[in-house]
Amino acid sequence: MADPVAAKSGFLCMYMSSHPDTLVSYTKYYGKIQEQVVSAEMTAIDTKGMTLKYKTKSGGETKKEVRVTFEPPLAGYEEVKPRLMNMKADADEALGVTRAPQISTFRLPRNALITATLIAALIYTTFAPTPSSSSYSVLFAPATAIRSVVPHSFILGSWYFMVVTHSLEALYTFSLCKKHRTGFVVGAQFVVATLLFGAPIWMDLRRRVQAARIDSIMKGR
Repeated sequence: MADPVAAKSGFLCMYMSSHPDTLVSYTKYYGKIQEQVVSAEMTAIDTKGMTLKYKTKSGGETKKEVRVTFEPPLAGYEEVKPRLMNMKADADEALGVTRAPQISTFRLPRNALITATLIAALIYTTFAPTPSSSSYSVLFAPATAIRSVVPHSFILGSWYFMVVTHSLEALYTFSLCKKHRTGFVVGAQFVVATLLFGAPIWMDLRRRVQAARIDSIMKGR
């Protein structure tokens, strides 16, 4: 099967020639070039990566070549633009060309309700009164049924897994908040929400960061 991106490599290389600063950022950051890159050009691109030729200050007119691999590979031609834009944002931030976008508001993503439901079910199953308890009610019958089938060690292990995972995720969220300058109050909301709901919080935060990056790039054109 023909590579859908390679088939339009000529057009993409010609288009990218009007963005020399972006190509220099790709070359220096993704190509891991330590020397000062003075110019760069894209000579080929496909779903697996792109080939860049560049000149360095110390190398004069001598052109060198580097291959930048896409991780993961592009699924199709429609992924070229968003992937290259995200790669530019990452490269520019890492090289100090631009600052990381600022996130100044907190929002609770809808899919956090899925995690909340699972946690509520775990709390219900763990702490529901037993039939011998004076506070037992028919409302707790499902919990009793679950505990009769699921080993106690599994329920306890679920708690350990959740606490450890959410704690590590909260540390990661803290690093994102620090990088994107959320401020103390908003940052605390993100961290606490991650402790409670886990992955949906930091995943949504990352989506907002990516959207802000793309918006910044588009405005700069």
